[in-house]
Amino acid sequence: MNLFGIGVDIVDNSRFKKLIKKKYILERLFSNYEILKSKKIKNKTLYFAKRFASKEAFSKSLGTGIRNNLNFRDIVIKNDKSGKPFFFISKKVKYLIKKKFKTNNFNFLLSVSDEKNYSIAFVIFQK
Repeated sequence: MNLFGIGVDIVDNSRFKKLIKKKYILERLFSNYEILKSKKIKNKTLYFAKRFASKEAFSKSLGTGIRNNLNFRDIVIKNDKSGKPFFFISKKVKYLIKKKFKTNNFNFLLSVSDEKNYSIAFVIFQK
């Protein structure tokens, strides 16, 4: 295993309770897929807070942050059948990784957690 990078982010859940009431914020930070899936989720605050932390941790694992042609909507978090979160890697993100790391062979490991006040995400980017 070659480690390309790690990323971690923690967010204050109360911040998202206010933000998710603004449609333009949701559309700026989250993909159409994530917004659509949220309609089935009871606790939308935790849903969006964990996804935002995941996107920040993802960008930190790349060493780029959210800039240089990478935006929040490019990073999509889905869940497998058992509920485990994972990153859906778009063609754009694959291109950015290939350009920076000179590889097509990579994967991301994502772990998320939440408590009453905070949500956290940890990402490992490896070959």
